[in-house]
Amino acid sequence: MVASVAFVWGIESSSAPAKRPNILFIMSDDHACNAIGAYGSKLISTPRIDRLADEGAILRENFCANSICSPSRASILTGLHSHLNGVTHNGARWDGSQTTYSRLLADAGYQTALIGKWHQKPHTPDREVDHWDVLIGHGGQGSYHDPHFATRAGEVEEKGYCTDLIADKALRWLTEARDPNRPFLLMAQFKAPHVPRRPPARHFKRPPIAQLTVPETFSDDYRGRAPYAAKAWMKVWNGRPATAKSFPNPASVADRAAWADLGAEERAWKAYEDQRNADFHRRLAAGEFADHKAYALYLYRRRLQDYLGCVAAVDENVGRLVDGLEKAGLAADTAVVYCSDQSYFIGEHGWVEKRWMYEEAMRMPFVIRWPGRIKPKTRIAALTQNIDFAPTFLDMAGINAPASMQGRSLLPLLTGERVTGWRDCLYYHYYHHGAHNVPRHDGVRTQRYKLIHFYTDDVHELFDLQKDPHELASVYGVKEHAQVQSDMLNRLAEQRRLFGVPDSVFKHPYVHLSRPERVELRKRKR
Repeated sequence: MVASVAFVWGIESSSAPAKRPNILFIMSDDHACNAIGAYGSKLISTPRIDRLADEGAILRENFCANSICSPSRASILTGLHSHLNGVTHNGARWDGSQTTYSRLLADAGYQTALIGKWHQKPHTPDREVDHWDVLIGHGGQGSYHDPHFATRAGEVEEKGYCTDLIADKALRWLTEARDPNRPFLLMAQFKAPHVPRRPPARHFKRPPIAQLTVPETFSDDYRGRAPYAAKAWMKVWNGRPATAKSFPNPASVADRAAWADLGAEERAWKAYEDQRNADFHRRLAAGEFADHKAYALYLYRRRLQDYLGCVAAVDENVGRLVDGLEKAGLAADTAVVYCSDQSYFIGEHGWVEKRWMYEEAMRMPFVIRWPGRIKPKTRIAALTQNIDFAPTFLDMAGINAPASMQGRSLLPLLTGERVTGWRDCLYYHYYHHGAHNVPRHDGVRTQRYKLIHFYTDDVHELFDLQKDPHELASVYGVKEHAQVQSDMLNRLAEQRRLFGVPDSVFKHPYVHLSRPERVELRKRKR
């Protein structure tokens, strides 16, 4: 039986028990809700994550405030929207002087550790945690194979597969370096399944190609929206025909001399790529990809199979971490959280990316198990957001969140308290102009409607999520939706005021449409 929760606003003081829990916060990168069994995935089984969901709670309507890696992580740490924490885009400099939940937990006596992907600039969390062992290189992304890590003692290369290594390090800290007399916050943050999507050898060719169904919106023509979706540089197939240069064969020829320096996983990956590329060239020569639809499907399935192989490794290592708690006798006293920094398009609308305010990118998974406090199979339907995570972790530890934090504690919802006044609207703002040709936009989402504002050109989209869950046809400017449109425009203005979004951010141009496109947009505006 699923526990139901009434949702509204209003419980601000800490509702945590006297004994402060340990917190194991596991986060992946770009893990789509559609690739998690507990969220209804038909593509892959994730039994370890699903176990946490069965023994705890899921946030069903959980969203990020800015769907891109560094900004989302900054909002999680600070409980603030991007314009206030300063990380509006990847590459923005992290302000180490601002308040974070990890620092407040440390001030309250928690031992804190971050292992894996930090992904802020500068590339080490010197002020945020007591112990850190974080990926470096590739802009803070790190590598899937033989990655480099930075610690307070210096930098080191570790031979092996990144996801496994992060779990190894987290378990080692848990069993060897942790102070048993203090509660802990352990953040284990995986790189996977972020691009370049390289699964471990044990998950090559898994799941089978035949299992990889095509999303309903894979062949979206983008006609029902503003012109930006059609212009985005994130399509599975970019419109170019298949050629011998699409996948050079063999992929690893240039690296043969350096193979002796590679770890076993990277050698296996290169050999696997050679095998797949040889198969591609055989099929290309046979004329199989003369039809662009066949080529697009090939690209989709090849990339998705790699993505899901990465997800399978994440799921396995979630299980290893949870098993480690149990072996150490810590499971009963530890809240375990699993989430991703945002979700991801895995073929929906023909895309493989994030950034948009559309559902597949904005929605993010959040699963939590806290024995004795959260009932098994609890499902939360309230509108929640990543700015709520920091106040929640503080509340769990018996610490009142600073008034400056813009999120709210989720603990009353999670523990089944009757809460009144919970939000019925979310604010979203994407600032990363230039990347993937996705324009700056902000907007609001309620349980039923979503308004998106591409403010450089003052263009809007409005969706009825009940009637159009795939967001294929904007009804902005449609007479029958005039009242809803007016209400949502007022909501957007209210949310901007509520969160203190400065007018200056709306004055930076980005995507420049052609003159005919601008004329057409003006005709469509009301």
